[in-house]
Amino acid sequence: MDSPTSLSPAFDRRAWPERGRLDYWQAADGWRLRRYRLGSGERGRMLLLNGRGDMIEKYLEVIQYWADRGWAVTAFDWRGQGGSGRLTDNPMTGHIENFGQWIADLDAFAAEWRGEGDGPTAMIAHSMGGHLMLRALAEGMVAPDAAVAVAPMLGIHSAPLPRWLAIGIAEIMCRLGFSQRQAWTQREGSERQRQMRQKRLTHDPLRYADELWWRDHSRDIALGAPSWNWVRQALASTRALEENEALDRLAVPLLILAAGNDALVSTPAIRRIAARIPHATLHVYGVEAAHEILRELDPVRQNALARIDAFLDENAR
Repeated sequence: MDSPTSLSPAFDRRAWPERGRLDYWQAADGWRLRRYRLGSGERGRMLLLNGRGDMIEKYLEVIQYWADRGWAVTAFDWRGQGGSGRLTDNPMTGHIENFGQWIADLDAFAAEWRGEGDGPTAMIAHSMGGHLMLRALAEGMVAPDAAVAVAPMLGIHSAPLPRWLAIGIAEIMCRLGFSQRQAWTQREGSERQRQMRQKRLTHDPLRYADELWWRDHSRDIALGAPSWNWVRQALASTRALEENEALDRLAVPLLILAAGNDALVSTPAIRRIAARIPHATLHVYGVEAAHEILRELDPVRQNALARIDAFLDENAR
């Protein structure tokens, strides 16, 4: 197969690839999750899990990349974000009552996905998706042949606040009745503010501009800051995962890619948890990478794709 560097630079990141299928999957309670599928499946089947505030559109480039390599790629938007509806009256607030709801959605979705065909299976999960994937695996979800966690949210980067204070503030705000209110304001009204947010996510201004374009042209998929209850749930769920002894017994081959200077998730937490998982391989990038490694400048992105491809070639056969 071609190397990652052969991916055509002419790929239009602001258009849906041809031959893809966009539809909805229905959870047990009737909630509809927006789903996208692309690729023949000759190489195997891949489930792509995105992060908090994300939408499928942000990952069309890598979906096409792996589809070109024979994978049947499936992606979906988490309940309450992207094209999968909202859970509060404010459509720009990222909210969930309990992370357990996302775990239940993932478990049921993955069970149906596994039953759609034969051959090797792989899961690739970014940020919050990486947290939810590892938590679901630790809680008994049937594992794929190989799993990849990219900048997984295994701890929240709460600096300058210590973790205990961040937990206390989130608890107080929820008790005061602000659980569905945005925990902060995601300002992008000026070029300076956009650049600040971009640098936390990626060094690539063009791929960052793609995200803004999709949000501007499809306002129903746009999402802003998380709610106070999301913050409380994230802090509680990451702690619970780290305290779960099942991590020490996970049998799935796991590749973890992280950014040493990640401003959103805790790289020290990633290192601690990676060291505990028996079949985990960890690679930490330096200053060249921010949080969205698969949407970074090409040298980092292509390196990450090459590492993932080599890992899948070895473990998902």
